[in-house]
Amino acid sequence: MNDEDITKFAASLRGEVIRAGDAGYDEARKLYNGMIDKRPLIIARCVDVADVITAVNFGRDNNLLVAVRGGGHNGPGLGSCDDGLVIDLSAMNGVRVDPDARTARVGAGCTQGDVDHATHAFGLARTGWHHFDHRGRRTDAERRPWLSDAQIWPDHR
Repeated sequence: MNDEDITKFAASLRGEVIRAGDAGYDEARKLYNGMIDKRPLIIARCVDVADVITAVNFGRDNNLLVAVRGGGHNGPGLGSCDDGLVIDLSAMNGVRVDPDARTARVGAGCTQGDVDHATHAFGLARTGWHHFDHRGRRTDAERRPWLSDAQIWPDHR
């Protein structure tokens, strides 16, 4: 894989591709757990499903370790990787509420705050996912991601 391949990849996405040395790289690679300091080769900030498909195919075709970052709150840091591709879904944070069915369709990059904001307008609330400190007080849940993060190793079939 060379610079031309990455440039073509970037041109094929509606979202943004960030590489080491680009403005915003250090901010884009930060994780919730500040003790983990990974340096991906490429960060693809996907804005739709087509971007995700393109990014997964690029990672597979170039034999890259792929990390998928939902909302970014993964203690072990699975939402990033060294020298691989991070598929960042944080821009895919839309919530569609069906008040009659009392359900919500939640984007892969949503935080709990995104879901709460959309559902409370209809008198709905999500269950679970509350975090408490050692004194039993609820912590900063509105910024916690709805989905977790993962790493996907290349398929070597």
